Amino acid sequence: MLVLAMRSIRQRPGRFLATLLAAFLGAAIVMTFNSLHDTAGQPGVDATSADTLTVAASVVGGYGTLLVFFAVASTLTVNVRQRTAELELLRCSGATPAQIRRMVVGEAVAVALLGAASAIGPAVLGGRVLLGIFHDSGQVSESVEHSFGPVALMTGIGITLLAAAGAAFLAVRRATRGTARHGGARTFLAYAALAAGALSVCATFAFSATDEALMAPPAYGAILLSVGCALLAPRLLTGVLDRLPLSGARGWLAVRNLRERAGQLAGILMSLTLFTAVSTATLTMQAVESDALAASGAVKSVDAKNLETLNFTVVGIIVVFVCVMLVNSLYAATIYRGREFGQQRLAGATPDQVLGTVGVEALILTLTGLAFGALTALAGIVPFTMVRTDGVLSGEVYGIGATVAAVAAATTLGTSLITARRALRTPAVRAVAVAS
Repeated sequence: MLVLAMRSIRQRPGRFLATLLAAFLGAAIVMTFNSLHDTAGQPGVDATSADTLTVAASVVGGYGTLLVFFAVASTLTVNVRQRTAELELLRCSGATPAQIRRMVVGEAVAVALLGAASAIGPAVLGGRVLLGIFHDSGQVSESVEHSFGPVALMTGIGITLLAAAGAAFLAVRRATRGTARHGGARTFLAYAALAAGALSVCATFAFSATDEALMAPPAYGAILLSVGCALLAPRLLTGVLDRLPLSGARGWLAVRNLRERAGQLAGILMSLTLFTAVSTATLTMQAVESDALAASGAVKSVDAKNLETLNFTVVGIIVVFVCVMLVNSLYAATIYRGREFGQQRLAGATPDQVLGTVGVEALILTLTGLAFGALTALAGIVPFTMVRTDGVLSGEVYGIGATVAAVAAATTLGTSLITARRALRTPAVRAVAVAS
C-alpha cells in the first residue's frame, strides 16, 4: 500500500497541493517560533532576554500547533471526501479498510514531510526577522543572535507529521465506514473545550484590574470556546440551515447543497470561527488595555510590552495563516464541483444562476462563522472589560469586529466566486464527461 501511495502522489500531484501548502505553512510557523527556544537556550543569553524569547515561543508555538492541526485536518478531509468513489473502487477490488487507511495515511505523511522540509529555509529567515523585532523594541538584548536548532526542527517536523497522520486516519476511517456517524471523541473534545473555556472566562473575575495576568483567562477562554464551536461545526451549520427562512430556487438549492456538504465544509467553518474569535478578542482586549494605561498615565512595563508584541504577532500570524488556508480549502472544495456545475447547466441553469447559488452558499457560511466567532470573542471581551474598566463593552470592539468581518467575508466570498467562475469556463458537457 505504501508503493500505491507514492504512485498516487506521482500520478496526480495536483490533488495534494492543498495539503502540501497547509503542511508547509504550519511547519514554518511552528519552527519559526520554536527557534526562539533554541535562541534562548544559547550560552550567554541574559535572563530577561531568555524569558521574553521563551514566553513568545511557548505562547505562539501553542497557537501554531492548534492551527497546524486544523489546517491539515480540513484539507485532508476535503481530499478524502473527493476520493470516495476511488476508495470504494479499491474496496470492491479486494482492498481491506486497513490497507486503504495505510495508503491514505502514507500519502499524507509523505506530503507533510515534503512540506515540512520545504519550510526549514523560510522558518530560519522568519526566526531572524522575529528576533529583529524584539531587538528593535528593546525587549531582547542586541547581543543575542538567532539560533535554529533541534527544538525548532523536531517540533516543526514532528507536529506536522503527527497532525497529517492523525487527520488522514480519522478522515479515511469515516469514509470507509460507509455511514455518516458523529465521532464520539470529537464530541467529547468539543464539550470539554466549551467547559474549559467557560471556566477560564469566569476566572477573569478572580483578578483585579491591575493584575498583569488579567488578560490571560479571558483570552484563553475565548480561544477554547471557539475551538469547541469549531469542533461542532457540522452540527452548528446543520442547525443554522434548518432555521433559515430562505425561499426561491437559488436559496433552496444553496441550503440543500450546504446541508449535503456540511461535513466537508466543517474545516472552512472552523477556520472562520477561529479567525473571528481570536482576532476580535485579542485586538479588542489589547486596545482596552492600552487605553486604560494611557488614561491612568502609567508607563508600559517590559512585561506589558512583551504582551502587546505577542498579541499583535499572534493576530498577524492568524490573519495570514487562516486567510491562506481559507483560500486553500475553498479552492479545493469549489473546483471539485465542476461536474455538479456542469449538470446544473445541462439541466437549464445559466452560469450566472450557478454563480448566484455559490454566492448564497458562501454568504451563509461566512455569516455562520462570523456569528459563532463573534459570540465566543464577546465571551472573553465582556468579562475583561468589566474588570479592567468597570464598563461592559468597549467602543473599540465595533471597529475591530467590522474589520475582521470584512476580511473574512472578502476572503470567503471572493475565493468561492472566483473559483466557481473558473470552473464554469469548462463547457458543461465536457465537465460532466471528464469528472465521470
